[in-house]
Amino acid sequence: MRPSGRKLNELRAVSIEPDVMRHAEGSCLIRMGDTHVLCSATIEDKPPPFLKNTGLGWVTAEYGMLPRATNSRTRREAAAGKQSGRTQEIQRLIGRALRAGIDRSALGERQIVIDCDVIQADGGTRCASITGGWVALRLAADKLLKAGVIASDPVLDNVCALSCGIYAGQPVADLDYAEDSVAGTDGNFVMTGRGRLIEVQMSAEGATFSRQEMAELLDLAEAGAAELVKRQLQATGR
Repeated sequence: MRPSGRKLNELRAVSIEPDVMRHAEGSCLIRMGDTHVLCSATIEDKPPPFLKNTGLGWVTAEYGMLPRATNSRTRREAAAGKQSGRTQEIQRLIGRALRAGIDRSALGERQIVIDCDVIQADGGTRCASITGGWVALRLAADKLLKAGVIASDPVLDNVCALSCGIYAGQPVADLDYAEDSVAGTDGNFVMTGRGRLIEVQMSAEGATFSRQEMAELLDLAEAGAAELVKRQLQATGR
C-alpha cells in the first residue's frame, strides 16, 4: 500500500487557483497534495539579444524554493551567491517544456518569463511548476490577445508534467516525497494536451527497470496528464 493510501494510478488532490498576483500578467497557485508552487508570468517587450530582428519570441523560466519549503531550512541561493546545479537544471527544463507549446513567431519579438517559487515541497516540484507555469503563460497570452498586441494565439497546446515511478515494486503515479525518496525508479513525464511527449527523465535509483515497466509508467503518466489538462482548462476558463 502507498503511504498516502492512494490507488496506484491516483493523483494527489490537485487545485489550480488563477490570478493570485495583482501585478503579474498571468499567475496561479498550484497545489498537488502538499506541494505548493506559486507561478507568475511577466511579459517583456523585447526578446533576448540572440533573437533580435528574427521575428521570434521566447519563453524562459526561473525556479526557486523558499527556505522553509522543506522540513529543514535551506539557505537562500542568493545568500550563497550562486544557483545550485539542481536549480539551473530544473528551470531549463521548465523553459524547454513551455516553449514546446508555443508558436514563437505568433508571440513576436517579446519574451515571457515564468517564475516558479516553491512555497512547500513534498515531491514533484518541477512537474507542478511546469503544469502551473503553463497556466500563468496561458493567462499572459490571453492578455496580449485581448489588448490586440498580437494577432493570433501563440499557445499551440497545453503543457503539463507528472512524476511516476516504481515504489515497493509497483508502478505508481504522482510520487510524493515519502515515495520518491525510496523509489526504485523515478521518472518525470512532460506532455502536451494532445498526448505528445516533450521530455522524459527516467533513472534507476535503487533497481533497474524493464521496458515493460517503462511502458506502464508512461500509461500512468498519460492518464494523469489528461486529468491535469482538465484542471488547467478550468483554471483558465477554457
